[in-house]
Amino acid sequence: MSTLKQRRGGALPELFQRWFAARGWLPRKHQLDLLASARAGRSTLLIAPTGAGKTLAGFLPTLVELSEARSPEARKAKAKAKKAEEGNVGRTPPPRISPLHTLYISPLKALAVDIARNLEAPVSEMGLPIRIETRTGDTSASRRQRQRRDPPDILLTTPEQIALLLASKDAEFLFNGLKRVVLDELHALVTSKRGDLLSLALARLRTIAPGLQTVGLSATVAEPDDLRRYLVRQGTDLPKKETLADLVIASGGAAPDLSMLESKARMPWASHTALHALKDIYALISSHRTSLVFVNTRWQAEMLFQELWRINDDNLPIALHHGSLDVEQRRKVEAAMAAGRLKGVVCTSSLDLGIDWGDVDQVINVGAPKGSSRLMQRIGRANHRLDESSHAVLVPANRFEVLECRAALEAVAAGAQDTPPEREGALDVLAQHILGSACAAPFSADALYTEVASAAPYRALSRDDFDAVLDFVATGGYALRAYERFAKIRQTKDGLWRVTNPQVAQTYRMNVGTIVEATMLRVRLVSARGAAKNGPAGRPRWGGRVLGEVEEYFVEQLVPGDTFVFAGEILRYETMAEDEVYVSRSSATEPRVPSYAGGKFPLSTFLAAGVRALLATPSRWASLPEQVREWLELQKKRSRLPGRKELLVETFERAGRHYLVAYSFEGRLAHQTLGMLLTRRLERARLMPLGFVANDYALAIYGAGDMQAAIKDGRLSLADLFDADMLGDDLEAWLAESALMKRTFRYCAVIAGLIERRFPGKEKTGRQVTMSTDLVYDVLRRHEPGHVLLRAARADAATGLLDVRRLSDMLMRIKGHVVHQPLERVSPLSVPVLLEIGRESVGGPESNDALLAEAEDELVREAMGEPPTKTLH
Repeated sequence: MSTLKQRRGGALPELFQRWFAARGWLPRKHQLDLLASARAGRSTLLIAPTGAGKTLAGFLPTLVELSEARSPEARKAKAKAKKAEEGNVGRTPPPRISPLHTLYISPLKALAVDIARNLEAPVSEMGLPIRIETRTGDTSASRRQRQRRDPPDILLTTPEQIALLLASKDAEFLFNGLKRVVLDELHALVTSKRGDLLSLALARLRTIAPGLQTVGLSATVAEPDDLRRYLVRQGTDLPKKETLADLVIASGGAAPDLSMLESKARMPWASHTALHALKDIYALISSHRTSLVFVNTRWQAEMLFQELWRINDDNLPIALHHGSLDVEQRRKVEAAMAAGRLKGVVCTSSLDLGIDWGDVDQVINVGAPKGSSRLMQRIGRANHRLDESSHAVLVPANRFEVLECRAALEAVAAGAQDTPPEREGALDVLAQHILGSACAAPFSADALYTEVASAAPYRALSRDDFDAVLDFVATGGYALRAYERFAKIRQTKDGLWRVTNPQVAQTYRMNVGTIVEATMLRVRLVSARGAAKNGPAGRPRWGGRVLGEVEEYFVEQLVPGDTFVFAGEILRYETMAEDEVYVSRSSATEPRVPSYAGGKFPLSTFLAAGVRALLATPSRWASLPEQVREWLELQKKRSRLPGRKELLVETFERAGRHYLVAYSFEGRLAHQTLGMLLTRRLERARLMPLGFVANDYALAIYGAGDMQAAIKDGRLSLADLFDADMLGDDLEAWLAESALMKRTFRYCAVIAGLIERRFPGKEKTGRQVTMSTDLVYDVLRRHEPGHVLLRAARADAATGLLDVRRLSDMLMRIKGHVVHQPLERVSPLSVPVLLEIGRESVGGPESNDALLAEAEDELVREAMGEPPTKTLH
């Protein structure tokens, strides 16, 4: 039994001290500091490196409180109070309190499952009477229903599940006894619309349980105050000084053992697969106990896994893990990892947060990391202990990625972070939350506005904007109010807002969430080809187990007999029926590989600056592989290298086309936007641009007009061409014509509930959703250009798909520093971006590497001053 002194501050009860001692551990200072903060009733952000025990620190206050509340003395006191209460005849009984004490919220379903497994150990070893359960999209409906009636002490879940629970009529009962919310990997939760939705959920939870504490856990934070604001109530009724949670920073931790692979194989100038280093990757896996092999996209995961198995002469146990695989297959891989039965797992971001499975002693990051914070997260998956170095190897796929990997190595050594800045709450997410609030219970607009403004992302939300969103949920907006189907809520005589009918609430619960993905179809493995049996209504029905899901647009390109790689196998497409794709195993040697939308990470601003600095400082090139040094020296000889603050623009003619290549190093999204705007300006200058291509490092525009001559004779000014005013009328005019805005609007419409994807008993196809939203978009643009959803779409396009802020910063940075280099032929630095044209011509990022290599050879010969053997258009 703990003494009164032990119960104060951060001291641990005797039971917990014995448990730490039995494991040979001493509680760390940051764990005790977090316990002290919780006992003082404060919300706290804990920043701690991987392996520092931050998850245990987050749960320690809850475990201590629950153990003390259920001690023999506490039970006796509770029984005495209950007996006294029963003696007070005629008094109104107190409201029933839910036993749910703590919510743990993670960005990944897998992370919740992993934490549940690890949290069971201290609970069972100390004999604590605590029930822990998980609730994710993979949890059965019967179990989710039972959790609402009989909640556990600790519920491990995701932001979407919290939104669902808050939209139920028993939300008040479920959460009225809630004491704490633990937010793991908080930096990953707050940087998207999921974070907006979660912030609104936290605001509602604070209303239901006013004494609620929040604990944020993160290993990588650039601006701690952004996260400290997120954890506590904001609002116009609070003092003007901003409200921040407490901050605890864990000290210590061994520096990571991080290196870049220097393969003896020829380094490609533009490949994205890193297949040149395949044998090196295999050797790294062979020489360690368990390796996580991270890639940035799902198609890369499928491709690399297949290639590793092709050369796996030693039959090493290597597995595949990504978010589109069936949950059962993912769980099998996770269980095998935990048991130490795997030598390697090829994975995506599905495993880069917090997971601590098995004896992982090496991380291999294939391709450039795109951000130092993301790389630190991935490194931390190896040697998940504070006092031991995490071992990781970077495997660049091409020569530019070598520069990015070198910049990332330096950033990690300096402990530099590049997590995104704080975001402003999205209006489409607010619309979803308003409807969810009405599904739970009637609400007052005044009270809901005050609650919403207490969430950090919405603290600057004006009442006018709130009322506009409320009106949208109630009527669809001015242009749509004549259509009854858009009226989701109504105001009754008592002034409260209610859902118009029960079907609205049912449909809301089927569509909750902010992740709008491409329509996915289940992939079912057929044991043998043949006629399908007839199922209900005479529709064909095939047997076989589900392997996972692929995107609808990919399947639409297939005809029976086509093959592709999925779930680590080569499959033959047989047919598609409703929401299922039927496949059989194939022995084909050259299958197609499915690609997944939205899988590419943007290059961080921080690493982009690092690459520019490295290029501009030849004295630092000694750390680069010899092949890359020779490439840069050749560029210096044939053209020039961009200065740290310069924008280098090269112009040359090739194969009857005129090229303009700009080296801005601002990421593919910003470059694509820049390319669209520059082509419009070049059209006005009558230089007949034909198109453009972009990668993370450069942009190339090609056309029929001689841009080099136009610059020389003054008809084209590069200063004017790259003037920041292109982000005004030019951007607006392009957006008005662009299909991109329709796609962005489509996502906003789905999130806001204007267009539902799922209905009871049926689901709209991607084509049906597209037709519905495109029609509404055209109506709103014509009749209500200031509509809430159009505003939300423009904001999304500016911050996400277009990267306008980053482009604006770049244009301001290069003002007066645009340097033109006229050339007679292709430059060495331009070869990678020009090969994007070759990649497009042979079918996208998963195209045949042999064709890309052939195109590369031709361009390299030209860049080195050798005559080409053939012409690449």
